[in-house]
Amino acid sequence: MADSENITPEPERREPSKTLYIRNLDESIKVPLLKESLDAVFSPYGDILDIVAHGNIRMRGQAFVVFDDVESAASALEEVQGFELFDKPMVVQFAKTKSDATVKQEGEAAFEEHKKLRLEAKERRKAEEEAASKKRKRTGGALAGRTAKRVAGPPDELLPPNKLLLLQDLPDDITADTLTETFEKFSGFFEVRLVPGRKGIAFVEYESDENAVAAKEGTVGITFGGKKAKVTFARK
Repeated sequence: MADSENITPEPERREPSKTLYIRNLDESIKVPLLKESLDAVFSPYGDILDIVAHGNIRMRGQAFVVFDDVESAASALEEVQGFELFDKPMVVQFAKTKSDATVKQEGEAAFEEHKKLRLEAKERRKAEEEAASKKRKRTGGALAGRTAKRVAGPPDELLPPNKLLLLQDLPDDITADTLTETFEKFSGFFEVRLVPGRKGIAFVEYESDENAVAAKEGTVGITFGGKKAKVTFARK
């Protein structure tokens, strides 16, 4: 089984739009060079209004290309799908939401409403993240206790699939950000939870059992800091 860096899942089907979402990009490439390269690849298919890319951890390896019309975006998606940029095949799909550049074409009132809705969504995500953080603090100790006090049962490798993966044999100094960079590449990623007071152990949660199965299979033999990690389904 190949490691997760070589896996390029099929993009999900979305409604056509003027904005393309590109992922599986080389995270080591600086943003200015990445945007310049994307412009060179996509500009032959139509007028580009904007290219959005950020260097923060959450958005590394991803970008948005905004065309002037849907037809150009659709043509680019079909022709560029799988094109290797910096030796990595791009995964291209229509974006779920409209870009700022696209909404500006609809007038000032539409753009102001767009900004209002985006701010509300940002505040909602912040509240959800704060709630999730409090939940992690409440459940972290319970997860650690459950891991430490396992009762007799089948080996970890034979546990039935569920949406929570257990990572073991990790480096003592591993961080949640490092694990997130690896496991968020798989569809349905929810969060990484380190276990307070327990080194070398973490949990990765996905939205469904199927998502967790794909992530488990895609990380067989994966290493962190020179140590081979053990990835299994967590015990319920």
